[in-house]
Amino acid sequence: MGNAEEDVLAYMTFPKEHRAKLRSTNPIERLNGEIKRRTEVVGIFPNDQAIVRLTGALLLEQNDEWAVQRARYTAPETIEQIGNDPIVSLPAVTN
Repeated sequence: MGNAEEDVLAYMTFPKEHRAKLRSTNPIERLNGEIKRRTEVVGIFPNDQAIVRLTGALLLEQNDEWAVQRARYTAPETIEQIGNDPIVSLPAVTN
């Protein structure tokens, strides 16, 4: 635990408004349940690309719902505050 202290407490670098939401896994559990439900309906996929397309479409749909819902999970204004923080920033994605 001592070696992982920085990782365990990383959420403390986020704005105060986000902390209560970051410690809860309810939204991601709900999303995983929806992905499981939809993939079980299909049953057998012809190839890996079909799985990626389905889950990608579900993730895009969920992102759209989170972006427009009345009580947003995290407000864009508070995310903007941490956008340039090197401790919180994500590594660049390479092709």
